[in-house]
Amino acid sequence: MANKNDRLQLGKVNFILLAVAAVLLIAGYVIMSLNEIAISPLLLAAVYVLIIPLALLYKAKPKD
Repeated sequence: MANKNDRLQLGKVNFILLAVAAVLLIAGYVIMSLNEIAISPLLLAAVYVLIIPLALLYKAKPKD
């Protein structure tokens, strides 16, 4: 059994970042379907390499 501390604890900011990533992924594939091969790979790479990991690893600072 996994402890509560072992699980991903995603907050509101994490879900917002994941939603932004999903929208950008959809936009990237739509742009790719329009044969715009200069922009779409950069957009998709940025989403997969930067935004999604950031969304999963970001932890908000606890309020004191």
